[in-house]
Amino acid sequence: MPAPRAIILAGGQGTRLRPLTLARAKPVVPLLNRPFLAYQVALLAHHGIADIVLSCSYRVDDVRAALGDARAPGLTLTYVVEKEPLGTGGGVRYALEQTGGGSGLVLVLNGDVLTDADLGAMRAFHDAMHSRTTIFLTRVPDPRPYGLVETEADGRLRRFREKPAAEEEVTTDTINAGIYLIDADLVARLPADRPASIEREFFPALIADGVPCFGFTEPAYWRDIGSPAAYHLAQVDLLDGRVRSPLSPPGSPRDGSWLADGARATGARLEAPSVLGPRVLVESGAHVGPHAVIGESSRIGARARVVNAVLWERVHVGAESVLRDCVIAADVRIGAHAEVGAGVVLAAGAVVPDHARLSRP
Repeated sequence: MPAPRAIILAGGQGTRLRPLTLARAKPVVPLLNRPFLAYQVALLAHHGIADIVLSCSYRVDDVRAALGDARAPGLTLTYVVEKEPLGTGGGVRYALEQTGGGSGLVLVLNGDVLTDADLGAMRAFHDAMHSRTTIFLTRVPDPRPYGLVETEADGRLRRFREKPAAEEEVTTDTINAGIYLIDADLVARLPADRPASIEREFFPALIADGVPCFGFTEPAYWRDIGSPAAYHLAQVDLLDGRVRSPLSPPGSPRDGSWLADGARATGARLEAPSVLGPRVLVESGAHVGPHAVIGESSRIGARARVVNAVLWERVHVGAESVLRDCVIAADVRIGAHAEVGAGVVLAAGAVVPDHARLSRP
């Protein structure tokens, strides 16, 4: 069977991820110094899916600029730009229309999910069940923040439920993981003249009409990176090897950490697992790690300490400052003897004075 085409829904504005997305598109925020979408593209390529459409509507130039290193031999990336946001369902229909439409199988992937889902096993299940739409479902300890997906014993979809308001309304621990296999012919059911939701409109209508629709549930890593806390945890999970990804951080491994070209940490302590991007300078006496990710051309001052923190590009950390459990966007300047504590998220270009103390309320 030919591999399906893939559509990545990469048009979200990332409002929950602010302030990190004020100056960068959510689909290309860095994870271990690679744009997030590079992990999705690598997952698709790993499963033999080479025809990939990126459905975009917000800060499209960011996406184009960042994905240069996500290309691989035999891989085709096509950009489809919505004139106005069309929602998850409208985005799928528009992307197909703009790339020739046609029949066959389409794999749709939400552009904010880090996963190592076995797409090959999902395809095999889809074919074996003679399904026309299959949704990857994941089990979570607390499904209340999510919409629930109920299935029959054989996996046939029974019902979608909105986020439960109370504990007694939780009927299952399976939720929609944002990965779909859809017969392209069905996409014509989506409205062409307005935004539409694939979760709240398309799938429930298919179930109501008796179209064979199934949920595929298999253990896999899965995380929605849509909030700063979840985004930070995704980096830790990658560093700890909880995600099976074909991608590694840029650079070469060294004693459990990764150092890119031009990174220097002479006279400093680098504690694994950590990542130093290209041309990072860690000055003498500084301590970086564990779980530190330092972006390109950043500088960590003498005797500073950076622990369990994510720093984007060109961040300067003053001498004897301490950064712990925080996320720092690009071009931030942190003065000497400052402290940036747990849960703090700094927008691009922020300036922290000498001796300042920042903590999350």
